[in-house]
Amino acid sequence: MIIRRSSERGLADHGWLRSFHTFSFADYYDRSHMGFRALRVINEDRVEPGRGFGAHSHRDMEIISYVLDGALQHRDDIGTGSIIRPGDVQLMSAGSGVTHSEFNASRDELVHFLQIWIVPEQRGGAPRYEQKAFPEPERRGVLRLVASRDGRDGSLTVQQDVALYAGLVDAGEQLRHQIEPGRHAWIHVARGNIELNGTRLDAGDAVGVNEPGPLDITGDAAELLVFDLA
Repeated sequence: MIIRRSSERGLADHGWLRSFHTFSFADYYDRSHMGFRALRVINEDRVEPGRGFGAHSHRDMEIISYVLDGALQHRDDIGTGSIIRPGDVQLMSAGSGVTHSEFNASRDELVHFLQIWIVPEQRGGAPRYEQKAFPEPERRGVLRLVASRDGRDGSLTVQQDVALYAGLVDAGEQLRHQIEPGRHAWIHVARGNIELNGTRLDAGDAVGVNEPGPLDITGDAAELLVFDLA
């Protein structure tokens, strides 16, 4: 297993934004942590009230936002305007190019969310936006599929051979995910703590696994994401 501790991540503190980088991003560079398979970015962002990311552009990237606390206001130049709250998952396929902004419109509440980038299988194509709600009961005690290449089980459709699962695990509760031959997994603990195959992981910690076999997870009031990757 590749263990990536929360305390080892990069940190960018802009005052209005405090962002922890699991992988190299912007001014933070670590040649040992450039991504994992097609997974390129996991940033844990906290945005102050009334602040946000102004209009900026992306291309050739699958960008997922997973909100933990607060509400994130999204706007883009393909006609989408939305509010993303806990339980919602946003997917923006940048394709040939899209300009967007993300803003915390609250006067008194932080927005705490994960910004995830996945390299697509093919470059170009028309930009696309999806957002779906996955209520807490759907994620409680299971690994709920929230994004996949074929959009199965009501998940968002991502243009890469990846399956993203989200789960909420109560204290002592156990989950299992099987990594099939030829597959790889990245497990990110969003909050709380878990034991993964006997290794304790706290909030912000992550593990990469490159061999087939079971992932046995025991929770302690935890929220986690599991990426199953080619």
